[in-house]
Amino acid sequence: MQSAYGDEESDPPSTSGVNISTTPKRNLRQNDKYAEWDEIDTIHAIESALATRHNVSLIEADENVFENLRDEKPQIIFNIVEGLNGVSREAQVPSMLEFLQIPYTGSDPLTLATCLDKARTKEILSFYKIPNAPFFVIEHLSQLANSNFDFPLFVKPLHEGSSKGIYNSCVVRNEKELFNEVEKILSTYEQPVIIEKYLSGKEFTVSMLGNGKNVRILPIVEINFDSLPSDVNKIYSYEAKWIWDTIENPLEIYECPAKISLSLQKEIERICLQTFNVLRVRDWCRIDVRLDENNIPNIIEINPLPGILPNPKDNSCFPKSARTAGMDYDEMLCTVLDVACERYGIFS
Repeated sequence: MQSAYGDEESDPPSTSGVNISTTPKRNLRQNDKYAEWDEIDTIHAIESALATRHNVSLIEADENVFENLRDEKPQIIFNIVEGLNGVSREAQVPSMLEFLQIPYTGSDPLTLATCLDKARTKEILSFYKIPNAPFFVIEHLSQLANSNFDFPLFVKPLHEGSSKGIYNSCVVRNEKELFNEVEKILSTYEQPVIIEKYLSGKEFTVSMLGNGKNVRILPIVEINFDSLPSDVNKIYSYEAKWIWDTIENPLEIYECPAKISLSLQKEIERICLQTFNVLRVRDWCRIDVRLDENNIPNIIEINPLPGILPNPKDNSCFPKSARTAGMDYDEMLCTVLDVACERYGIFS
């Protein structure tokens, strides 16, 4: 039996229809609590896709998940669990699966935990000389005192994904803006803040599928910042991803395949493949890349549990890349399962 599970929540807070110009910043930030979690429509779409070739059941990642996994003992799990509590939340259920010796798709607990810690990830990238923006971590406001900074800077929570905590105000150009943004993140998300050099160039996202020598790099997506309001920062913020871009009023935010030179394409693919390997990513992921002022690609984010919204009208990068490569949604997900089965030596 193949089994899929995820974080299910009956009615998470909706951000649709929020008018950013009149919504207090504090309230807006509270709305991103469930941004990492898959909606029930996505969970059922995954179930339907896998059911085209396998017997599928859902196991919810709640407080009973260990007992339910132990009792059902599926042949393999299609893992989409983001978790809820703690900086290692994405690693918790995969750790249970390893304890129970149940195979699963995707990266192992160490890689999942590492990629959710942006500083640890950047330290590993830096060790292997993979380009990424210079950074430092702030745990207390007092650490900002008597420091000299080269602005602009980019400020975000240390342990979040799906653009949680990344707002238009995260690009700061002076000490007052920096202090205000750090204060907001420390108080709202109750975790350290990572502060990076702001990279001024174009942004791309790269979907990857496979393992070892068989890793396949899908067509690169370019983020079209010209589609954003003219007076905002050119970043893929929470507002851009979840508020300004809707099915009813979509932004032309993605271009796939990216219209870039072959040399730039090859360089982006090279550093993404190196990142995939040094972080020991398995089966699939999506890696975000941004050019610096010298047009050198820098790694900005690794997503070992990439978003996979099923509706083509939604701007979801991994499915968009897969469709450009000739795979529909069902084939894309079955391929992820196939490469995991191959890695375990399970053949259907």
